Amino acid sequence: MSRIDEKLVPIFEEVLRRNAGETEFHQAVEEVLESLGAVVAKHPEYIDNALIERICEPERQIIFRVPWVDDKGQIQINRGFRVQFNSALGPYKGGLRFHPSVNVGIIKFLGFEQTFKNALTGLPIGGGKGGSDFNPRGRSDGEIMRFCQSLMTELYRHLGEYTDVPAGDIGVGAREIGYLFGQYKRLTNRYEAGVLTGKGLIYGGSRARTEATGYGTVYFIDQMMKTKGESLEGKRVVVSGSGNVAIYAIEKVNAFGGKVVACSDSSGFIVDEAGIDLELLKEIKLSRRERISDYPCLKGGGACFSEQGSMWEVPCDVAVPSATQNELNGSDAAALIRNGVVAVGEGANMPCTPEAVRLFQAAGILFGPAKAANAGGVATSALEMQQNASRDSWTFEETEARLEMIMRRIHDSCAETAESYGAPGNYVLGANITGFVRVAEAMQAMGVI
Repeated sequence: MSRIDEKLVPIFEEVLRRNAGETEFHQAVEEVLESLGAVVAKHPEYIDNALIERICEPERQIIFRVPWVDDKGQIQINRGFRVQFNSALGPYKGGLRFHPSVNVGIIKFLGFEQTFKNALTGLPIGGGKGGSDFNPRGRSDGEIMRFCQSLMTELYRHLGEYTDVPAGDIGVGAREIGYLFGQYKRLTNRYEAGVLTGKGLIYGGSRARTEATGYGTVYFIDQMMKTKGESLEGKRVVVSGSGNVAIYAIEKVNAFGGKVVACSDSSGFIVDEAGIDLELLKEIKLSRRERISDYPCLKGGGACFSEQGSMWEVPCDVAVPSATQNELNGSDAAALIRNGVVAVGEGANMPCTPEAVRLFQAAGILFGPAKAANAGGVATSALEMQQNASRDSWTFEETEARLEMIMRRIHDSCAETAESYGAPGNYVLGANITGFVRVAEAMQAMGVI
C-alpha cells in the first residue's frame, strides 16, 4: 500500500496516467514521492509552482531505429533510446544499457533514479539514461562493432561534453564504449574525450572507473555498519550478479576482511563456503565471457551450482544485490532476515522490490538504497570528465581516495538528512530528500524550466 502524502497523490496519479504501462518508472517515482511529505510541509512552494511535476517529467525523450548487418549478411533492426531527464545541476550523465528487456519505461526509471543519484555525489552532473533492446550475448566482435556504429550514427547529434555524457551499464563495457567513441570521433571530426566515460586508459579513461561502483557500494555498507559499531571483518556476504559491479564488490569485501560465499548470473548461482575464488571468477566472466556454471568444475571441488531456488536463502550477514532491478522480493527479504542478515546495500539499480525494502526497514536492517550506495560509478565517471577537461591522468590511488571520500560524504549527508527529518537510520528517506532538494533548489533558481 502506498504511503504517499495526500497532497502528492494527484501528482502520482498524473504520472500513472501520462506514463501508462511503465511499471518500473511508476515504482521509482512512488518511492521518491513517499519520502517527500515532510518536505512539502516545509516547502509548499514545491507544489504551488508544479516543481515536483516538472522533476517527474523528462526534459527530452529520444527513440530511434538502429539498423545493422549481422555476420550472415542479414539486416537486423533494434530500437535505441536516450532519455535526458534533468540538467539542472549539469550535463545529462548516465549509462547505456544493451539488453532485450530495455524499453522506454525502464530507461525512464533509470534516468529518474540517476538524477537524484548524481545530485547526491555533489558533483555538477544532471541525470539521463539510454540504451537499446540489442542483446550482445553470442554476438561476434564485428557484429557488436557494427551495431555500436549504427547506434552512434543517430545518437551523436544529441551528445557533447557540455550536453550529455553517456557511460556503460548492463551489456556495455570497455569494448562497446571503444566502438561508440570511435564512431563519435569519426562523425564529428573532434577528439572530445569528455563525451563518453568508461573509456580505455589508453584514450582518456580513468583508473578505478571499472572498480568504482562495486568498491563504492562496499564503502557505503562499511559506513552504515560503523554507525552500529560493526565492520565487514569476518562477515559472510552474498553478492548477486557476476559483472563488474559484483566482481569488484567482492574484491573490496575481501579487502575489508569479509568472505563472499555466493554470487550468480542469469543461469543460476554458485555457493563456495571457502569463499569465492575471485581470480577464477574474473577469468570466467571477464576473460572467457562464459557462464558461472563453469565455476565448480574449474574450481575442482568445494563449490556447487544451482539453477533452482533463491540465492537469498544462503545464510549471510551482509547482502549486496548487484544484478538487476527487482531481483530481490519480499520472500527473499524474509529469508535474509530469518537467517540473520544485518546489512543490505544495493549495488544494482532498484534491485529490491518495495515489499522487500519495507521488510528490511521494519526489521531494523541497515539498508543502503541504490541511488546512494551505488553512486560511486557515476561519481568516478565525473572524475574521468574532470581529468579529460584538464588533460590530466590520476593514479589509481588518487582516484580511489576521491571515490572513498565521495562515498563517505554521500553516507553522511543521507544520515544527517534522515536525522533532521526525525527518521534516524532511514537511508531511503535521507537519500531521496537530499537528492530531491538539491535538484529542486537549482530548478527554482532558474525559473520555470
